[in-house]
Amino acid sequence: MDIFSSLAEQLINGLRTGSIYALIALGYTMVYGIAKMINFAHGDIIMVGAYLLFLLGVGKLGLPTPVVILLAIILCAVLGMLIEKIAYKPLRNAPPLAVLITAIGVSYFLQNFVLISMGATPIPFASMIKVPSLTLGTITVSGITLATLVVTFVCMAGLIFFVQRTKTGAAMRAVSEDRGAAELMGINVNKTISLTFAIGSGLAAVAGLLFISQYESLQPTLGALPGIKAFVAAVLGGIGSIPGAIAGGIILGIIESLTKAYISTQLSDAISFSVLVLVLLIRPAGIMGKMKNEKV
Repeated sequence: MDIFSSLAEQLINGLRTGSIYALIALGYTMVYGIAKMINFAHGDIIMVGAYLLFLLGVGKLGLPTPVVILLAIILCAVLGMLIEKIAYKPLRNAPPLAVLITAIGVSYFLQNFVLISMGATPIPFASMIKVPSLTLGTITVSGITLATLVVTFVCMAGLIFFVQRTKTGAAMRAVSEDRGAAELMGINVNKTISLTFAIGSGLAAVAGLLFISQYESLQPTLGALPGIKAFVAAVLGGIGSIPGAIAGGIILGIIESLTKAYISTQLSDAISFSVLVLVLLIRPAGIMGKMKNEKV
């Protein structure tokens, strides 16, 4: 394989991995943009979504794949709403440390619930995505990569349209700008924030589908590291910005892929996080985030 083909292959791998990070980062961005909270249990919702896909599709139910995917998205959305209502709603005006401790608690609860229910042994799970590969000269793009890229950008476009062009999206933007003023204008803040968690968790289920289609293995901790990296991607792109979440995810995925291929597999995470630190030193709001002037 020549240098060009090798580089192109690594870029494609980076786009695939980065697209999964981007989908997860969209959930972080939605929740932070509207509720001003970081849901660090978001990665574990990916794990729950992956197990739901397994139980509904491979287990005793054996439902058709489109039905399985739709049900997993709906159930994860409901789970996100329950987490918001039970764990985060009482903490909306609490210090960030209290929110962080609660998020860690929710994360451990979800992991241990699945651990007790399903066991710690990794479960093989064949990909549910059946898309033919595409060959361009000496470069072959797998069907999973094509599906991941298409799904990511469709989700981004749909989310931007929803937020910018619908009445509910306008309510979300109003709550994001000024929660008190939005409530005075008749917007149901509780319902809006709950819907935001539902959308973010539904996107996490989609990310779970793409993630296990790539790695084809289930375990209770599978969402932990992707969740952390997706948070890095959200901050890198500018947390609160939907295009920023996509950009941050893609950039992080490409950096990770190139580092593993040409520098060191062991150093890939350290280099990815170092890039984040560098960007935040130069532009604290992230690549596409809005800089705010604080008034004294």
